[in-house]
Amino acid sequence: MFLRDLSLSHYRNYESMQLKFEGPIHLFIGNNAQGKTNALESIYVLALAKSHRTARDKELIGWNAEYATIRSEVERRYGSVRLEVQLTSKGKRAKINGIEQAKLSEYIGALNVVMFAPEDLAIVKGAPAQRRRFIDMEIGQVSPTYLHYLSNYNRVLAQRNQLLKDLVIKKGLAFDKEMLVIWNTQLAELAVKLLKKRFEFLRKLQSWASEIHTGITDGKESLSLHYENTCPVTEEMDAAAAEQAMLSAYEDLFEREKQRGSTLIGPHRDDFSLRINDVDVQTFGSQGQQRTSALSLKLAEIELIKEEVGEYPVLLLDDVLSELDEHRQTLLLETIQDKVQTFVTTTGVEGLKHQVLQQASRHYVKEGKVSQ
Repeated sequence: MFLRDLSLSHYRNYESMQLKFEGPIHLFIGNNAQGKTNALESIYVLALAKSHRTARDKELIGWNAEYATIRSEVERRYGSVRLEVQLTSKGKRAKINGIEQAKLSEYIGALNVVMFAPEDLAIVKGAPAQRRRFIDMEIGQVSPTYLHYLSNYNRVLAQRNQLLKDLVIKKGLAFDKEMLVIWNTQLAELAVKLLKKRFEFLRKLQSWASEIHTGITDGKESLSLHYENTCPVTEEMDAAAAEQAMLSAYEDLFEREKQRGSTLIGPHRDDFSLRINDVDVQTFGSQGQQRTSALSLKLAEIELIKEEVGEYPVLLLDDVLSELDEHRQTLLLETIQDKVQTFVTTTGVEGLKHQVLQQASRHYVKEGKVSQ
């Protein structure tokens, strides 16, 4: 897929901006705090209808503006589509070819992106919530039904947690057991649907990441991914057995959950780990190993999306080249060369010696304005 243009209105520090894109590689060059990352973020928001930097949509709307709009024509293998996301204080609207989509899950997937930024090292060494977010966003790009399941799971989880919180307040007094059974049944069914998707995604991601990591390290290191499950559901179970295992676990944990006022097991508490030569990278890996693992994951992501949707995603590299040594830079750039449209932010071109970058289109950013 290929972005033909990008139009912004009242987005962050861009009052108005229109760009046309030709060629596969584009550099956004400028000093810090000028708007380079905002430009890449807008492409991410266009794809996923949410930012990778903030959960508050109003932060994406320019100062004193009532709305922000992002538009682009995206070339897909089956033809071109016009995408638009409009953000307001009251919510967001997403359109494909001018038609507003009733649900965001029906919109996401029209444009696939892979973002790689220095903070993505947190996928390797950060908190479990960051890895869960990574899994959810990436599966959601290639499986709209996953986002539907996730939304419903979070809704039922909130209702079950409220019931458990009420039990804490009532301190053991009578409660609606029938309602708890309903929430347990619904939550178990949705949890199993999410887990099956996650197991499949991580298995496919590992097949790519392991091969890529071995290549980066000249065969010295083997990378593996492991799903860290809080509930007794395994990949081998069928849906019926998995749901029954969840229901049994809820029953066994009821007294603890009643004391805590929250649901203690499920996809909302799961994690995954990365191991090099069977040693946990988060705890024992060097900084170089953590960076290589993160790079392997991102390159694997590109190939996995290609495998799932039949074409490569758009790649967003936000100030990440300065974080990689020359060997890793070269591997990344040679992987994307001639097949992945890529947008790169950088404060200067002096250290970008690779031929791919020398031939890139250059966009100079200053105070929310872009020149070529």
